[in-house]
Amino acid sequence: MTTANPVVEYLKTRQSIPLTMMQGPGPNEEELGAILEIAARSPDHGRLEPWRFIVYREVAGRAIGEKLVARALEMNGEMPEEQVERERGRLLRAPVAIGVVSVTKAHDKIPGWEQFLSAGAVAMNLVHAANAYGFAANWVTGWYSDDERGRAILGLAPDERMAGIVHIGNCDRTIPERPRPDVASLTSEYAGEFEG
Repeated sequence: MTTANPVVEYLKTRQSIPLTMMQGPGPNEEELGAILEIAARSPDHGRLEPWRFIVYREVAGRAIGEKLVARALEMNGEMPEEQVERERGRLLRAPVAIGVVSVTKAHDKIPGWEQFLSAGAVAMNLVHAANAYGFAANWVTGWYSDDERGRAILGLAPDERMAGIVHIGNCDRTIPERPRPDVASLTSEYAGEFEG
């Protein structure tokens, strides 16, 4: 086993950059195209392509933010100005945000949950690809991804779900390491059929 592999070193130290620390610049068109190509190289049983991308840039992010404010007020009533501003800026926290939309397709052998997992794999590969190109990235969803009207505001059809929104930009600060899972405590050898 080689431990000097740069891919291994990257995977051992990968971090999500907090959205509050994101800044420009983001990827140019050529870089973004390459990042999306890499993201699409994800597990996809049956080659169904049960996902698609939506690119959100500043102009769209501002328009969506106003609609999210209106929807949040409709759902929650009055909110503190700080919360209103948070809703307004949901898609403005990085130079570009990419929605990874799960598009489940009817198939007699490949269930919807497996197709949704494929969309999740695409979102994780999107993070890795952005990092590989030297950008900071953060994968989030948000309350609006669980709300029918919120999904429509984001550009999703009624039968689509948001697997994640990956924000891509830069960060000029060092992010402290956070506690990581104790993998040993989460790993076991197969011990036979489960008996409840």
